[in-house]
Amino acid sequence: MLLIVGTVRLPPDNLAAARPVMERMIAASRAEPGCRGYSYAEDLLDPGLIRVAEMWDDRAALDAHFASSHLAAWRAAWPSLGLGSRDLTLHEVAASTPT
Repeated sequence: MLLIVGTVRLPPDNLAAARPVMERMIAASRAEPGCRGYSYAEDLLDPGLIRVAEMWDDRAALDAHFASSHLAAWRAAWPSLGLGSRDLTLHEVAASTPT
């Protein structure tokens, strides 16, 4: 399994405009084969900071996601939304257990 965890940042004033764009991205990503989970969450203490968590079955599923039209549309929206920084890390998970 592959896990992507990190953050993206945009101006807090742009959150209302960003929400529908992010909702479309999340819904389309969750519908992709090999997607185990996909979420964005607004940080309650740091306005404009969006926490990202993605889970994918394997590299093929992630590569298909990277080539998707909805990811291209999300990336095309970044300049108008003022998305300024991205800090995402890919982790390969060999096993997981509940805590």
